[in-house]
Amino acid sequence: MDISIKRSSSMEGKAIKGWTLVVYPNGNKKDSGSGYLSLYVAIDNSTLVGAQQEVLADLRFYVFNNNERKYFTIQDTTVRRFNVFKTMWGFSQVLPVDTFKNPKNGYLYDGDHCEFGVDVIIPSIAENSELFSATEKFFNPTSTWTIRGFSTLLKDSYLSDVFSIGGRNWNIQVYPNGRGSGEGKFMSMFLNLNEKEKLRPYEKVYVRAKLRVLNQRKLNNVQRQLNSWYNRAVASWGFNQFISFDDLRDSSKG
Repeated sequence: MDISIKRSSSMEGKAIKGWTLVVYPNGNKKDSGSGYLSLYVAIDNSTLVGAQQEVLADLRFYVFNNNERKYFTIQDTTVRRFNVFKTMWGFSQVLPVDTFKNPKNGYLYDGDHCEFGVDVIIPSIAENSELFSATEKFFNPTSTWTIRGFSTLLKDSYLSDVFSIGGRNWNIQVYPNGRGSGEGKFMSMFLNLNEKEKLRPYEKVYVRAKLRVLNQRKLNNVQRQLNSWYNRAVASWGFNQFISFDDLRDSSKG
């Protein structure tokens, strides 16, 4: 595979060195990237000396699409901390390998040529400053969880498998017999930031999402809009009264 690399790094307008773009064409299996193109950027350990024991950076990765003559762009929504314990950051699931390697999609062209890029921006961190990043469109922005034998479930609550959206890992949690104000009358549903996601004391994540119970007859799904801030103290938001038992168990409603 013929690979061209475009990269840049800057701090207050001044170019800096010591970064390497790392490409896994078949996915980084050690980071749940099997079956996907994975992209990372690594810092040279030799730069992490003296006053630069830790480097904060905004990351933006590019994959050139020859059909559209544009770069497919994926940006990290979090300022990443590079240090001697964590020298590489990036995305394990940028594009499905089948999508990336199919010449009809434009990422491979002129035989077997492809182009990648990365911008590494070192922000000037001022005292009492805040960084806010917003992303409205995500690659693979939905997750579906099928629960079988719902009426026979015995535990108070159940967690879905971990899924990744927006650079964070999440779980859906349901309470078949309800929770709080919904106990005994409603199924309760929540969106949880996965327990392995460690937010810094001052860090907050704003989430706008829709939680749904899908109608098997493809009629009207039951859905609730979530608009909430997640932080270290509150990592779960949802609805105690998501759907009533009467509606959930009524087969005529799907």
